[in-house]
Amino acid sequence: MTTLSKAKIKTVIDILMEYYPDADCALNHNSPYELLIATILSAQCTDVRVNIITEELFKVANSPQAMLELGEESLKDYIKSAGFFNTKSKNILETSRILVENYNGEVPNDRAALESLPGVGRKTANVVLSNSFGVPAIAVDTHVFRVSNRIGLVEEKTVEKTEDALMKAIPKTKWTKMHHVIIFHGRQICKARSPLCDICPINHICKFINK
Repeated sequence: MTTLSKAKIKTVIDILMEYYPDADCALNHNSPYELLIATILSAQCTDVRVNIITEELFKVANSPQAMLELGEESLKDYIKSAGFFNTKSKNILETSRILVENYNGEVPNDRAALESLPGVGRKTANVVLSNSFGVPAIAVDTHVFRVSNRIGLVEEKTVEKTEDALMKAIPKTKWTKMHHVIIFHGRQICKARSPLCDICPINHICKFINK
C-alpha cells in the first residue's frame, strides 16, 4: 500500500535520483565473492566499519579457498570489530566451503542458491544479485525500510511487505538505483532520529512533514 499518489511517487523518484546521481553500493568489493562476504559482515555493522575490515581481510582471503585456508581463528581476528563475529566467522567459512564444493568456488547468480548459504537472507541475496549480476532488486535494509515508509513511498509494517510494495511503486528498471538512492537519503538527510527536513529536496511532498 502506498500513501502518496502515483504522480507524487514518480516525482519523489525523479527528484531523489537527480539529487543523488552517484549513489552506488557503499561496500568496497572487486568480485561477487567479496561483496557476498562484505554483506554478511554488514549485519548490525556500519558499511564504514565493514570497509575497514575487508580492506585488510581481502588482502589475505578474497576467494572461498583462501578463506578456508585462513581458518576460523585467524578470520575472527580480522572481523572481531564487526559484531557477532563468532557467528559471522562460522557462516563465512561454511558458505566458502559450500561454494568450493558445490559451485567451483564461484558465487551463484541464483536467488534460491544464494539464500541457501549460511548467513545469507533475502536482503544479502538482493545486494549480490543486483550489484554483481545486474539482476533488478531492492534490498530492504534498515535505511530503506525507515525512509520509504516515512516519506510515503509505501506504508508497510514488515521488511518483506515493504520490498513487495516498493517493487510495485518503483519501475523495475530503477529498482537497483533507487535502493542506493534511498540509502544515501537516509544517511545524509532523512536520518533516524533527527531528519534534516528543512534541507530535504522532497519536503514539499514527504508525508512525514505534510501530515
